[in-house]
Amino acid sequence: MATRTQQRPPSTQSPVRTWLMSGAGQGPSHSGPHGEPTREEHRRPWWKVMCLTGVDYFSTLGYQPGIAALAAGVISPIATLVLVALTLFGALPVYRRVAAESPHGEGSIAMLERLLPFWRGKLFVLVLLGFAATDFIITMTLSAADATAHIAENPVVPAALGDHRLAVTLALLALLGAVFLRGFGDAIGVAVYLVVVYLTLNLVVVLVGLWHVATAGGLVVDWTRALTTGYSSPLVVVGVALLVFPRLALGLSGFETGVAVMPHIEGDPTDTEEQPTGRIRGARKLLTTAALIMSGYLIATSLITTLLIPQAEFRPGGRANGRALAYLAHEYLGSAFGTVYDVSTIAILWFAGASAMAGMLNLIPRYLPRYGMAPQWARAVRPLVLVLTGAAFLVTWFFDADVDAQGGAYATGVLVLITSASVAVTLAAHRTGERLKVIGFGAISAIFSYTTVANVIERPDGVRIGGLFIAAIITVSLVSRLSRSFELRVTDVVFDDMAGLFLRDCSRRRLRLVANEPDSRDEGEYRDKLEQTRRDHDLPDDDVIFVEVSVGDPSDFESSLQVHGEIRHGTYRVLTLGSSSVPNGLAALLLAARDRTGVLPHIYFEWTEGNPLANLLRFLLFGAGEVAPVTREVLREAEPDRIRRPHVHVG
Repeated sequence: MATRTQQRPPSTQSPVRTWLMSGAGQGPSHSGPHGEPTREEHRRPWWKVMCLTGVDYFSTLGYQPGIAALAAGVISPIATLVLVALTLFGALPVYRRVAAESPHGEGSIAMLERLLPFWRGKLFVLVLLGFAATDFIITMTLSAADATAHIAENPVVPAALGDHRLAVTLALLALLGAVFLRGFGDAIGVAVYLVVVYLTLNLVVVLVGLWHVATAGGLVVDWTRALTTGYSSPLVVVGVALLVFPRLALGLSGFETGVAVMPHIEGDPTDTEEQPTGRIRGARKLLTTAALIMSGYLIATSLITTLLIPQAEFRPGGRANGRALAYLAHEYLGSAFGTVYDVSTIAILWFAGASAMAGMLNLIPRYLPRYGMAPQWARAVRPLVLVLTGAAFLVTWFFDADVDAQGGAYATGVLVLITSASVAVTLAAHRTGERLKVIGFGAISAIFSYTTVANVIERPDGVRIGGLFIAAIITVSLVSRLSRSFELRVTDVVFDDMAGLFLRDCSRRRLRLVANEPDSRDEGEYRDKLEQTRRDHDLPDDDVIFVEVSVGDPSDFESSLQVHGEIRHGTYRVLTLGSSSVPNGLAALLLAARDRTGVLPHIYFEWTEGNPLANLLRFLLFGAGEVAPVTREVLREAEPDRIRRPHVHVG
């Protein structure tokens, strides 16, 4: 039988606080873009869900060709081929494996969390969350900045607007935050419309661009002549393309988001939460189709932008800076089509920020509250929206809404997440004995590691921004964990039949529990413990129940207790349970026993030997230490009414 632990009664709150905290306490697992659980009726076919991640992935066409041309010059198409090869033969296989290993949208972070136990895993996750925050926040700021560039460069927009790009970008981010404060609604339907329109318009631009390349004689010849003049051999061209490839790495964005949206994918009727085979198959189709579409567009757009746009136009202040395809749309299809293209690009770039915001709103509540490393308000959507929007404001101000300046930070966040995913699947393959896959995934990990290091060395802004996010997350997390150390961290308590029988029999008189730290568990241990307890506390009889708590993972914060009853050596009744913290487990047991029997339980301890400060540190890190006073403090926090609070005795 399960007994839910009693929580502190809610205090009177102001209307503003009530509005902000609405939705707090809802479980984050399998949540939708605004924190609501992804129920079966909210799931969609994989191709529709692809559009939700596609607003992030496909929208990079708004700035990727221009950044590639600026970074790689005439070898941009060759460098893009390297990017596409690594996309199809590196990132795609990695994330197809991630989809199978984490079908509920946890992503590679959860895989590494499982492989690294205890505090090492938690701290590693915090670091990855810092880089994930870099990725998603820069997605918001970079997309908004590029949307502003498309607005400012449109010929029908007053030229004076170009002097206020920072203000326009901040306004777009504020509008994004306002949408999430109001409620996101069904994002998938909007995403499908935006992606279909945007890809169609880009297809028109690509076909027209290829037609001009084919019919305007000499463009290809001039390009190949520039390659042979600037570089001594094809091998040198390939070598330089490999060297500049890290600058193009932001074209790999979207894979982590593709896994994060898995809970939205409609599976087979026979799917279960433990084995969602249809959902995994749909996610793999999503990842493969998105990668193939994007690869085709990347190759075509890098070719036409390099051949048709003068190199000077890619530089800051140039008309193609951050908007190469929009430049071609205006140049070859006229102002009317170009304006329609700009509107579509602005819409999908703005919505890409929405996709990134939704990713963070899913990611943070999935980890930090479960670790006890976030304030209670982190479970609610609206306070998080305000925090993330404020962070986006700061990043935009820091980079002065410059698209090119943010490319390095964006690429760093993307590459760190892909590298961590590569390492995770390599370790997973090693765990299951798949030797060939270990070699393959290991090689991919090495390539992405090189790419990440090269990008960090050349453009350290990403590490600086990521370091700030990591420092902020770790600081807030540790302060929150310390401040919440005495919370009752048990969600429910389940007694087996024998444990329930013990409580029923003993509660007929007075319910007495003796906390015992198990050693040999022989008859002498229980006999000596009982005699000492009777002597220290002057107990009138032997009608007691021993309680033994085994500490599992002390870095876990919340847990469910399974209480088992045993009769040992034919005489002694013992309740055993596992918990991440001995005091929390005992406090939860006492409250659950009170609620089950209607009798206030008494628990008996002996003082712990050793330095009190060292014992407190042991409790914070390892869930043990000074058990008696901490158990009493947890009870005091959980039950403010002294009359209803279980009694703690220490001898």
